[in-house]
Amino acid sequence: MNFFRGVMGGQAAGPQPSGAETIQKLCDRVASSTLLEDRRDAVRALKSLSKKYRMEVGTQAMDHLINILQTDRSDSEILGYALDTLYNIICNDEEEEQDENAQKQADDLGVQFTDKFIQDPEHVTLLLTMLEEFDFHVRWPGVKLLTAILKNQGVQVQGIILVSPMGVSRLMDLLADSREVIRNDGLLLLQQLTKSNAAIQKIVAFENAFERLLDIITEEGSSDGGIVVEDCLLLLLNLLKNNSSNQNFFKEGSYIQRMKPWFEVGDDNSGWSAQKVTNLHLMLQLVRVMVSPVNSPGATASCQKSMYQCGLLQQLCTILMATGVPADILTETINTVSEVIRGSQVNQDYFASVNAPSNPPRPAIVVLLMSMVNERQPFVLRCAVLYCFQCFLYKNQKGQGEIVATLLPSTIDANSISAGQLLCGGLFSADSLSNWCAAVALAHALQDNLTQKEQLLRVQLATSLGKPPVSLLQQCTNILSQGDKIVRRGSKVQTRVGLLMLLCTWISNCPIAVTHFLHNQENVPFLTAQISENLGEDERLVQGLCALLLGICIYYNDNSLENYTKEKLKQLIEKRIGKENFVEKLGFITKHELYSRAAQKPQPVFPSPEQMLFDHEFTKLVKELEGMITKAVHKSSEEEKKEEEVKKTLEQHDNIVTQYKELIREQDAQIQELKEQVSSMASQAEQMQTTITQQVSQIQQHKDQYNILKLKLGKDNQSQGDGSQMNGLQTEELTQLREEMEELRKEHTLFQSQLSDKDTLINTLRSEMSQTAEGSAAGSDNTELLKELEALRSQVQSQSAEINQMKTERQELLRRAEAGSSDAAPSSDGSLDAAKMAELESRLAALTTDTERLKGEAKSSSESRAELEQQLASVNSTVAILQTEKAKLQTEVQESKKEQDDLLMLLADQDQKIHSLKQRLKDLGETVDDEDDLDARDQTDDEEEEEDDDED
Repeated sequence: MNFFRGVMGGQAAGPQPSGAETIQKLCDRVASSTLLEDRRDAVRALKSLSKKYRMEVGTQAMDHLINILQTDRSDSEILGYALDTLYNIICNDEEEEQDENAQKQADDLGVQFTDKFIQDPEHVTLLLTMLEEFDFHVRWPGVKLLTAILKNQGVQVQGIILVSPMGVSRLMDLLADSREVIRNDGLLLLQQLTKSNAAIQKIVAFENAFERLLDIITEEGSSDGGIVVEDCLLLLLNLLKNNSSNQNFFKEGSYIQRMKPWFEVGDDNSGWSAQKVTNLHLMLQLVRVMVSPVNSPGATASCQKSMYQCGLLQQLCTILMATGVPADILTETINTVSEVIRGSQVNQDYFASVNAPSNPPRPAIVVLLMSMVNERQPFVLRCAVLYCFQCFLYKNQKGQGEIVATLLPSTIDANSISAGQLLCGGLFSADSLSNWCAAVALAHALQDNLTQKEQLLRVQLATSLGKPPVSLLQQCTNILSQGDKIVRRGSKVQTRVGLLMLLCTWISNCPIAVTHFLHNQENVPFLTAQISENLGEDERLVQGLCALLLGICIYYNDNSLENYTKEKLKQLIEKRIGKENFVEKLGFITKHELYSRAAQKPQPVFPSPEQMLFDHEFTKLVKELEGMITKAVHKSSEEEKKEEEVKKTLEQHDNIVTQYKELIREQDAQIQELKEQVSSMASQAEQMQTTITQQVSQIQQHKDQYNILKLKLGKDNQSQGDGSQMNGLQTEELTQLREEMEELRKEHTLFQSQLSDKDTLINTLRSEMSQTAEGSAAGSDNTELLKELEALRSQVQSQSAEINQMKTERQELLRRAEAGSSDAAPSSDGSLDAAKMAELESRLAALTTDTERLKGEAKSSSESRAELEQQLASVNSTVAILQTEKAKLQTEVQESKKEQDDLLMLLADQDQKIHSLKQRLKDLGETVDDEDDLDARDQTDDEEEEEDDDED
């Protein structure tokens, strides 16, 4: 006990042992003690010393602590002490009092102990099994220890957990723990686990992580929640960032819709806590991850559509126009809205319709542009507004037209501020950053839109009273040439770079704009002077842009100005600048350090206003034009003529191909129409064939009825002599009916032949359509065929009328026959008929009785047959069973025969051996009895025993 008092701080007599000695004794006690209580006390003491003597405990006690985890699984208290001790020696707690060197040494120490712990992957697996313990004193230290190990050696531990069975699933169970401490530390653990590992991110996502995390965020109060909401959002960012599979799973699971309530803000937005600002900032970043420009276009478009349909975009625009929102949240909201609308026509149209709550209402775009050109606004906010404007115009020709239209004379409203007026104001203000932003924004209104480039040439600006207006293009070149003379706030290079980027974008791929630019006699001398001068480092970029602008004037020149044709401009470059020097100056653009930074992503992110020189879309234009301009400058006039001839030939060829395509489309349309006509005619022919078949059957019925009537009348004539005259049926009428029947038969035959001719004609028409695409002859044949079908239809209608007339005549004949038979037949005939009818009825009754009897017999025979079939099936099954048993018995008999044969062989061998042994004994002189003598002796002995028994 004195030993433990010394460890735990009690007073003991004698000299006190050092820390290393004490730890060594404790480690010996842990290793050698047989009582659980002693080991537990020793581990508790190690825990109390682990922070002060971190190095000693880590080097001496780690193996003993790991052994405790393996052997003392039944005692949760000692497990908790061991886990806490391991955590103290591995975790790198950052203390404010420590200097940088001490902190670095502590970090290195933690990494060393972590490496020692994970040398055996089974240690990590053992730690994962500890997390399955529900006891708080085991589970919580285990979570903290695994988190510390992941912080120190994340990649190695991730690999071990990934191959461990159910490793990630065990960690996901921490989120369902009812104890908030363990759940919250589980969030921190999963944050470390999912860093930069796509495979683990996918497993965590498919373990229903999104559902659980969103539920926790809702329970904790969404954006008004505390640090737990922040941890959930950080984990969601880890799972979704640069992981297209998880992003698709998030969208397909309808989790985007659950993000909308996060951004509901009230009218009073003053006094936001720092935690709410952080939470909302992370929520906005989560939205941006789903619609980031680096994602695949299809996935981004799908997420943008979902955000518009669920109302998330509308909610973000509400924050955008709200008052009292903190500046950093407003900036991030602008960036988020930018990427939600980028490249989506529906979302861009909605954003164009959003109005700010002012009096009178102004479009949100105008309000944002007012912030962009206002130099008193924060730099990051102005960059965000520029990015929003760029995203609004990205692949949006409708929006580009609306912006340019606000500059045209016919649409300018003097009573309201428009986007065009703000851009012009920024372009010509005294603030260089406003100049650059306005120039880049205006360039995006012209990007890949030839129509708007030509429309912008119409814009006229009033410079001062009494002077004529000048075009916007001319004013830009004037400011460019007077750059050093105008006093500006900020970098003068920034203004000139912005204007040159605007001019290059404007006149590229627009020969009319090139002509307008060259029409000013001062522009070309200014550019050549700028390029040929030897200026400082800051001006080299301006020289490169001037070379690019002059190169565009050469490449897109239509030679409409005699003084500035392609050839003359190239001669001017060769004389004043030199081709090699020109190409070298042109290369200054791509060699600039800020060029590669701007080319990486669309969002303009700059650490300071002075570094804001390049636009992302402009870098694409430079990459496209640099090679073409270099080739154009080096080409001779003969090569250009050849190229022009080739271009003309290709254009002619394209025109011919286009004509043939149009002809083929027309012929395809004609063939389709003819096919439809043939199919309709075929269907009509089938309908008429059906009608003729029905009429033939009706005629046959009339024939049968006529024959029956004829037979009946013949019998009446035999019994009554001349009764036909009394019945009113004249021979002439019968002859006339026969003739009509013959005529109908002939007409039917004629119709049949006509129908076969039409079928032949239809088949001929189909074959002609497959052979040729000309539709004139087929059209005339179709017209004839339609006429013939109409004639055939009228004939069928006339035939139907004749058939109806025949029906009427037949009814009349039947009526006359019945009337005649009733008048002429005497009463004796009536009695004879009655007798015949009675006889027929009796025969019919007898036949009915026989039929019923036969049916009963057939039924009984079928029942007996079913019984016999059932018996036969049972007999067959019995036979199959007996055959199986027989096969088994035969197999057993064969086996027993084989065993008998083997026994006989063994007996024969044994007899042979006995015989040989007896023979050897005889050869040695021994007396050997034969088996017969032995048997006889045994028999004699038995008889003597029986006699003795009888005597007794």
